[in-house]
Amino acid sequence: MGSAALVADEAAGLPLLRFPIFDGLPLDAVVTTRHGGVSDGPYESLNLGLHVGDDPEPVLENRRRAAAAVGLTLDDLVFCNQVHRPEVAVVAGADRGRGAHALEDAFADTDALVTADVGVGLVVMVADCVPIVLYDPAAHVLSCVHAGWGGTVARVAEAAVARMVELGAQPATMLAGIGPSIGPTRYQVGDDVRDRAVDAFGDDVDQVVRPDGTGKWLFDLWEANRLTLVDAGLQGEHIAVGELDTDGGTFFSHRATGRCGRFAAIAQLLDPR
Repeated sequence: MGSAALVADEAAGLPLLRFPIFDGLPLDAVVTTRHGGVSDGPYESLNLGLHVGDDPEPVLENRRRAAAAVGLTLDDLVFCNQVHRPEVAVVAGADRGRGAHALEDAFADTDALVTADVGVGLVVMVADCVPIVLYDPAAHVLSCVHAGWGGTVARVAEAAVARMVELGAQPATMLAGIGPSIGPTRYQVGDDVRDRAVDAFGDDVDQVVRPDGTGKWLFDLWEANRLTLVDAGLQGEHIAVGELDTDGGTFFSHRATGRCGRFAAIAQLLDPR
């Protein structure tokens, strides 16, 4: 399992994916799968979402396991309540644990987290949407982004880049890893989404949506977010696109199965010394 931009690994007994583009740099960034946890039924087994109807007790155990895989504890993780908007929160060390045990204290109405503090575990959860990890090795600034179609056409990845710049990062030196999501051959959308894509991508829209012959459209979330990052100033060769579809049993997929759990991108800055 994996692609040139995203490869299989294991840590603390969990199967994971890593982006080789970050190899050798002072951060730990992983994408979990649906395997290695304790949840049952449609949430089997490593469901990390407290908001999907699963029993909270196994979800918290799953989160502990995922935290351990990046050398952290549950109380080091930071979650956001995602709403498919270009809202970005800057996370400090004092925010460790926000949303880790309960939805109520997560960052509200937020789809991207940015930090310059070491040892803070940023988490975004997905089950078809795109998880994106952004890192500037020069400024040592990190972001995790959740980009479904709504966030993608609202250019949430660009908003995350802008907040990183506020902390001293520069787009030209940033690296990006685009994780597993619903793939461009499977993500059927209607005219309303296509119209939003036209507004967001203009002359490039044909690279993002194409007719599928049924009167609907196929949306390429990977290319849409890659284009957004290039527009935000990232170098094309600094963007790794995993090109792994969530329809295959390795990941949760809401489009494929309906009620399901959530997998995640989790990343933390390490001490660069």
